[in-house]
Amino acid sequence: MALEALDRWHDIVRTGSAELIPGLLADDVVFYSPVMHTPQRGRAMTAMYLGAALKVFGAGDFRYLREIIGEQDAMLEFQVTLQDIEVNGVDILRWNEDQQIVEFKVMLRPLKAIQLIHQNMGEMLAAAQARTATPG
Repeated sequence: MALEALDRWHDIVRTGSAELIPGLLADDVVFYSPVMHTPQRGRAMTAMYLGAALKVFGAGDFRYLREIIGEQDAMLEFQVTLQDIEVNGVDILRWNEDQQIVEFKVMLRPLKAIQLIHQNMGEMLAAAQARTATPG
């Protein structure tokens, strides 16, 4: 069972290396956010969301608690404490035969955590969009 995509994801999370995210994603990747009502499509959009998430979750004591792994997918349960709120969630990843992620879904609990992540991710995404919109 080839787990290159999963191993690369763990390396990115461990090192906080957001610049490596685009290389792990398929062109047509779909990202399902716990705070957006529509899927986000494409490498650039997904990389932006995952990069912001690395910063938001990296501000806490993020850790994966357990993994359920298939041949081309995995479910990773995580926990992090942010601003005294215990956030529990699941990352569900699916990758193709080229070891590129084609689908990334995040689910969170409790409601208070979702509200906090929504606020923090909104701030990170606004900053990221401002950087890409500013000529450089």
